[in-house]
Amino acid sequence: MSDAGRPILYYALGGGLGHLVRARRTVRALGLEREAGILTASAFAGDQRVTGGLPVVRVPRGLEREPARVRELIAAQRPAELIVDAFPLGILGELDGLEGVRVRHVARRLRWEAYRRRFGRGRIRFAVSHVLEPLDEQHERFLREHSDRVEPLDLGATIVPGRPRRAVPGPHWLVVHSGPHEEILEPVEHAREHQRAEGVAVPIVVVSPERPAGLAEDVVWRDLHPVAPYFAHADRIFTAAGFNVIQETAPFRDRQHVVPFRRPLDDQSARAARVRRERLATAPRPAGA
Repeated sequence: MSDAGRPILYYALGGGLGHLVRARRTVRALGLEREAGILTASAFAGDQRVTGGLPVVRVPRGLEREPARVRELIAAQRPAELIVDAFPLGILGELDGLEGVRVRHVARRLRWEAYRRRFGRGRIRFAVSHVLEPLDEQHERFLREHSDRVEPLDLGATIVPGRPRRAVPGPHWLVVHSGPHEEILEPVEHAREHQRAEGVAVPIVVVSPERPAGLAEDVVWRDLHPVAPYFAHADRIFTAAGFNVIQETAPFRDRQHVVPFRRPLDDQSARAARVRRERLATAPRPAGA
């Protein structure tokens, strides 16, 4: 039994919001709410809106950059099972050669060639790899070679939009991004360009954990979590191409604009390209076409 009070430890290292959101949804999808705790270095670990009250083992600031100490921290928790989010060998390859614990993996799209350079021989065995979205071919091959079983896992059913809500009264465009302040300003400007081109003047509402520095006074800011209930009433939705928000906005592709950001490991460009293909495939065809 780990110090988190649970026999299953969900490895969700990464400083952002996405790993925690995915951890909670995966735990729910697998029916492990009463067994799992989360290992995280995220600044959002104290927000129960995000963790859903799951026990949290905090990785001290900076420790996530020290592979040997991360391994020691995992060993100290004595989990019966480790669920590894996104990075099959850990962010820095610290899980290479891990033994003595049952391991499963939750896979999302990576820039595989960039990630592959971070670990050594790739010595790990997964009891099962849960695949959340289409992967790089080399990434998928690695999982099939290192897993007893590879199977898809649909987290869509874990998104509970609830009763649709309005971020503000009346028509509005929504910008949703939890990334760095300077990144949030980019989809805001993208929304402004669309409004100028189309001659539209409705409020732009930014949903992010903090009000971004430099955000214009005429832009409304809201800290809303979960954000899924607010999509239905937005006339337009501007997002990055992170896994979670792309999944949440799936029912609203006809009104979504995706602004991918380059990440060291997350392949937002490939995900944005997939969204564009989905929009084209579902767009109404002209009469007589």
